[in-house]
This record gives sequence, C-alpha cells and structure tokens, in this order.
Amino acid sequence: MKILIIDKMHKSIIPMLENEGHEVTYSPKITRSEILDQVAPYDGLIIRSKTPMDKELLERAKNLKFIGRAGAGLDQIDLEYMVSRGIKLFHAAKGNRDAVAEHAVGMLLALFNNIKKADTEIRKGIWDREGNRGHELMGKTVGIMGFGNMGKSFAKRLQGFDVKIYAYDKYKLNFGSGLVKEVIWQKLKAEVEVLSIHVPLTAETKNFFTLEELKSFANPFWLINTARGELISFKTLNEALDKGILLGAVLDVLENEKFKTFTDEQKMEFEKLASRDNVLFTPHVAGWTFESYKKINKVLVEKITKAFK
Repeated sequence: MKILIIDKMHKSIIPMLENEGHEVTYSPKITRSEILDQVAPYDGLIIRSKTPMDKELLERAKNLKFIGRAGAGLDQIDLEYMVSRGIKLFHAAKGNRDAVAEHAVGMLLALFNNIKKADTEIRKGIWDREGNRGHELMGKTVGIMGFGNMGKSFAKRLQGFDVKIYAYDKYKLNFGSGLVKEVIWQKLKAEVEVLSIHVPLTAETKNFFTLEELKSFANPFWLINTARGELISFKTLNEALDKGILLGAVLDVLENEKFKTFTDEQKMEFEKLASRDNVLFTPHVAGWTFESYKKINKVLVEKITKAFK
C-alpha cells in the first residue's frame, strides 16, 4: 500500500513498513493544504495530532483504507465519517501506556513529597524540613476513572505501594481483580483520596469535572490528569483548590496547551494555578518517552499488518 506519514515519528517506522512491502512517504513538515492536495492516491495515513482528520480532508482521501494514530487520543478524528467509508482506524495506546502510568505515579510522588518546592528552596539556600514534610501513598484509596490501556497500566504500577484501588469505567464490566475493585461512580466518589483520570476526550467527558461534580466527592482528594486537559477548566481547578475540595493536582495536560491563544480569563486563571505549590505541571509528555517513541511504531505496524494480510 501507499502510506503517507504526516507527523514526526521515530524513523524506525519507515523500514518496518517497507519490510512489509509498503511504499512510504515520510513528510513530517507537510502542511494541511499540501495534505489536501496530495492525499488522494494514498491507502494509509499515519498521524499524531497536528492535523484534524475531518470530513473535508477525508473526502479528499479517495483511496484511504486506514489511519494509524501514533498515540491514544482520537478526539481530532471524524470517527462517524470514517465508519461510513469503511476506513479502518488503528491507534497505539499499548505503545505508550507504560510511559503514562510511570509518569502519573512519578508526578504524584513528587507532589506528595514536595520535591519541586524543596529542590527550588535548597538551590536558594533555604533548608526547611518542616515546610516540606510530605505524605505517604501507602494506605490511601486511589480511584481510577477509565480502565482501558492507561488505567490498567497505572493500576499495575501501584502494586507494592499497599494502596486500595477502586476503578470505574462506564463502558466496561467485570474487570475487577484481586488488585483492583470494580465500583460504580458513586462508590468511587465516596471513598477516594487520590483520583487518576484515564478517559478520552468526547462530547460526554468535555468539562465533565465541574465544581458541582467535584463537590459531590465525600472527601478532599488529590487529582492526577494525564488524559485530556479539556476535562476540567483552569477556573474549576482554582475554585476547587481554593475551597479545599482538591488537596492538590498533577497536570500533564491543560485546558488550552497553546499559551499564545489563551483568553484573558484563561491567562488569569492559569497564572493563579501556576503560583500554587500544590500543583505540578508537565508539558503533555506522560506518554512521550524514548522507549514509547519506538514502541508506538511496533504496535501500529503490527496492527496494520494483521488487518491487511
């Protein structure tokens, strides 16, 4: 098949596809207008998230048989139109699930133990032991919202910490185990002290975490978001932190990740969020390790090969 790669990938994907007999065009700097002009003859597209796979673009892809998404999120893809055309979709959540899980645990431990704050202070000559007294993860109840690839991998990484793990997934049943207790949403909200979000961005989940939703949790809790920033706004985070509903937050994703496009309100709320010691940020890199960069290729090529043998 003729395959066009429109985003930067680890270049191991080119020989991997060519070894399966495919003709590969690697164009990581291609613009949307160039894609629209050039896409018609291609059987496959491999993408990250630079260019929305909307109806306009997909209509130009006359011969398209599949899209390979180098990652987990599918929110920029017109799934309904793809189904109507019979275009297959492959994504590579298995390629970066371990990276996401490790990152989530690492950020939580860093927040619990004031590692960023303590390091910054010591570099300034401040030796404050009491002000950096931390919390232990051991003994806490950790909730997982969404028990797909990422949620399962996060639960696995919690083994050894001696925590109680509750998991909720609206679209799955009977996934509980000796390690993980499957619960309804109300039960999770009644018990958790830490909540880690592992759901995709959809019309259903966008802005799901309103202040009212957070108020319905029985106890103050720490929030981990390595999923999608649009699930909770800067304003809601600040209000929940001000009211003590949230004890702290670790955020690998933001409501708006393009700082230059912030609205006035977003700018004000983000600056307030950024001034807090109990909030820790990373730039959407939870699944962005050197290892996952290669593993994503392997997962995609295996799926493409299996589907078209």
